[in-house]
Amino acid sequence: MKNKTQYSKYCEGRAKKSPLLTDVLKAYLIGGLICAFGQGLTEIYTFLNINTDTVKTLVPVTLIFIASILTGIGIFDNIAKFAGAGTLVPITGFSNAVVSTALDSKGEGFILGVGANMFKIAGPVIAYGTAASAVYGLIYWLCKII
Repeated sequence: MKNKTQYSKYCEGRAKKSPLLTDVLKAYLIGGLICAFGQGLTEIYTFLNINTDTVKTLVPVTLIFIASILTGIGIFDNIAKFAGAGTLVPITGFSNAVVSTALDSKGEGFILGVGANMFKIAGPVIAYGTAASAVYGLIYWLCKII
């Protein structure tokens, strides 16, 4: 290939066309099911007379735990292949990103493999999320004192 334009045309000719409507429906369905499952957990924990603050902690922890287990045994990847972006519901997608990167690098050892690499994908999310929350907090604080 001589230049980027020729390469782009070559790639476009080879790329499989995505059925947009089907992909959107699958993502919506699976993402909705994950959220409905989270709501179901909220209802179960509330029914068990667990106080509201604890329920707000238990639901994300449970979702993270389940997504981590499903990633570890290879089921989450199959769900993601079917649902596409539907599995990116923030908490389960984040859990999958950390666990899958850790699993991929476990052959390099726990320190230089798992420890050094597990946040390669999730690290920027943490960094920019923390920075954004600090900016939003500052704006909120300034609005309160004005």
